[in-house]
Amino acid sequence: MSINTKCDEVSKEQIYHFYHQIAQNVARIRKEKGLSQLDLSLAIGYKSVSLVAGAEAGYKNIHFNLEHLYKIARVLEVDIKELF
Repeated sequence: MSINTKCDEVSKEQIYHFYHQIAQNVARIRKEKGLSQLDLSLAIGYKSVSLVAGAEAGYKNIHFNLEHLYKIARVLEVDIKELF
């Protein structure tokens, strides 16, 4: 089996669930730490909740990227692995 074949086996649904799980973990930990979506957004350098709210809700394919996750982990004071 080639590398391309392995990538072809990853469905859009699997990718959606991957992003969804990360977003749910961020939301859960954020709430446990007592931060609002706005608090987290401001702490990672955004002036509105659009990224955090959109990613947590799975709105219009808004996702956290690696830089976002790194910053979020630092703000929430967790190991980045906990977000996955």
